[in-house]
Amino acid sequence: MIVRTDKWLETDFANTKKVCENLLGHFQEADDPQKIYSYLKNFGMYKPDRRNKRVFEKLKAEGYWKRTEELFNKYKQKWNGPDIPIFIFPMDQSNARLMKEGKGKSGLSFIDKMFIFLTPVDDEKEMEALFIHEYHHVCRMQAQKKKPEEYTLLDSIILEGLAEHTVAENCGENYTGDWSRRYSTSILADFWKKEVKNKLFITREDRQHDEILFGLAGKPRLLGYAIGYEIVKQFKQKGNFTEKASFKIPSCEFTKLLKF
Repeated sequence: MIVRTDKWLETDFANTKKVCENLLGHFQEADDPQKIYSYLKNFGMYKPDRRNKRVFEKLKAEGYWKRTEELFNKYKQKWNGPDIPIFIFPMDQSNARLMKEGKGKSGLSFIDKMFIFLTPVDDEKEMEALFIHEYHHVCRMQAQKKKPEEYTLLDSIILEGLAEHTVAENCGENYTGDWSRRYSTSILADFWKKEVKNKLFITREDRQHDEILFGLAGKPRLLGYAIGYEIVKQFKQKGNFTEKASFKIPSCEFTKLLKF
């Protein structure tokens, strides 16, 4: 279900607290709309300034809510995926890192909902690539039946690798994130042996989980994502792999035949 956040923004664009009050029922653990906004801002949600207001007006004029609904119907049917609320907001153009990494778009997925942060894109496939990546997360999380706090570093890197391989399958490799091509296999192998191999079962509560996954604290940017992409690539080369299987195969299966 595409939530008509455009209607919220038409009346309350400048009041992000009021906008996020609409999300309280979707975050059972949160009772403060300001905390929800602060959290979503980390992933690209707009700041209420004139520049981002223009982004919203353009998204509305160009029918991005309808276009997202068409993508949702396509992949929900293709994957027999879940019906979840999908929230669309303008992307914060002042977030240089996310603007560069995501080419003007970003997303955030949960087991029961999804957020998309957008600026108008010239290439329709760019938007489809973002949608595929985020909705694949939702489908896999539902199929794996794990609580978020139970996710290990291995679960997270496989989640990212699978989602981006699905982008490559449906849109072409040109639409995958730059991080999927940024590092050589030898760099990935070296990082795997030194930093990752012995930490596969740390959970999200351990700060090293995010440091490795996102490439923080001096680590190469998004190297955990890139390792996940390489692991899935090697797994696919062994054959016997389908798009629907990508939701159900346990994370540990992907490393059994890994050659690094």
